[in-house]
Amino acid sequence: MKKTPLSVVLITRDAGHLLTDCLESVAFADEIVIVDSGSRDNTMAIAQEYRARTMFQPWLGYGPQKQFAVSQATHDWVLCLDADERVSPELRESILKTLGNPVFKAYRFPRRNRFLGRWLAHGEGYPDLSLRLFHRHHAAWSDDPIHEKVQTREAIGQLRGDLLHESEQTLTDYIAKQNLYTTLQAQRIHQSGQRIAPYRIVFSPLVRFIRFYVFRLGFLDGLPGLIHIAIGAFNSFLKYAKVTAKHLDGDNPKD
Repeated sequence: MKKTPLSVVLITRDAGHLLTDCLESVAFADEIVIVDSGSRDNTMAIAQEYRARTMFQPWLGYGPQKQFAVSQATHDWVLCLDADERVSPELRESILKTLGNPVFKAYRFPRRNRFLGRWLAHGEGYPDLSLRLFHRHHAAWSDDPIHEKVQTREAIGQLRGDLLHESEQTLTDYIAKQNLYTTLQAQRIHQSGQRIAPYRIVFSPLVRFIRFYVFRLGFLDGLPGLIHIAIGAFNSFLKYAKVTAKHLDGDNPKD
């Protein structure tokens, strides 16, 4: 059976230390499209080595940048990845089989997060279902500047196999990224005019920790699982604290 052609699309910036493994894992694709926002490392050299089609686009925010990348694909079926993600062999086989005769217009699959040297199997780290394979006329990225997601009105299929996600290489890098994310979230909440009740600053982190560490069995992932969920709970606190600080001092959140 003839396979439906597939474009893999990525957005990058200074992703040279991650890109090779990512592109190796999608060598089965008919096309690789990379939209870069100004890399100063070897990202473009690696992209050329793998014969990816590349273009420059100034940063639009995560959702709009990814949707722009989708719009540049040659084929209607797209697989959207980040440079720190890899398609596992089992997921690759699921994708190829599915593209032989797609039943749905969009598919999701588990994403497994590697944190502090351990592949997480519980809590927030797994299964972390992600919708990344879709027909671009039936699904699209949201315009969220952070925590963007693919949206569709179609029924969604689910594939076997994991998308492997390599988290930041050091805890310092990981925390720095979370700090940026919570600032962007706080800015978006403030722009919406939403007011944050004081109890949410206290109870949102607590509920998040109990949900993922206890009920989603995060404790089975040992110390990496504890740290991963603790940082996630603190992110909930920090996001709402930054919104409150904005309301109190009248300035945009800075960090």
